[in-house]
Amino acid sequence: MKHPSNREFFAYWDCKRGTARAPDRSEIEPNALRELLGDIFVLAYDVPSGHPFRVAGTRVCARFGCDLKNTSFASLFGPDSRAEIEEIIASVAEETLPAIAGISAASQTGEPAQLELLLLPFQSRPHTPASLTGLLAPFDGVQGVLGDLHLTSWRYLHPPEKILPRALRKLAIARGFMVYEGLR
Repeated sequence: MKHPSNREFFAYWDCKRGTARAPDRSEIEPNALRELLGDIFVLAYDVPSGHPFRVAGTRVCARFGCDLKNTSFASLFGPDSRAEIEEIIASVAEETLPAIAGISAASQTGEPAQLELLLLPFQSRPHTPASLTGLLAPFDGVQGVLGDLHLTSWRYLHPPEKILPRALRKLAIARGFMVYEGLR
C-alpha cells in the first residue's frame, strides 16, 4: 500500500478483525475514522446489480460528480477493466481476502489522475446480504470529475493469520472427534 489513508484504514480494519478473517460491519465505528470518511464507501455484494454503493463518502461522490448511492461500482470502470474488478470484488467478498489496486483515470479536463483502491471484506452474517468496504484515495490533487476508471495493477493482501497455540487449536476443532498424531 502506498497511500497513507489506505494504510491507516487497513490497520484499523486489521485491529477490529482480531482473530477472525474479517470484522463484522457493526464493529467499524465511523467516529474513529473521521478524517477518512470522505474517501470510504460500502458496497453490496450483488453481482447482477454490479455491486451498488450502499454508502459513499463525500469526496468519492465529488470525484464522480453525483451521489453514488445505489450506483453500480463496476460501471465506474471502463469496459477493459470491468470484468477484472468484478472478479476482484468476488474474491474479496467470498474468500475474505483484502485487495489493493492501482487505478488510473482522466478528469473532464483531460488531466490524468492516479488513485489507489483498497477493498476490505466484512464477516458474513446468516440471512444478511454480503457487503464489503473500501477506500479510494487519489495521489495528486485530482481536479474535476473523473471519467472511466482503469485498473493498472492489483494484488490480494493476505493478512497474517492470528495463530493460536497448537494445543488450543486442537481443542477448538475437537468437538467430539479427536485425532491423535503418531507414527504410521
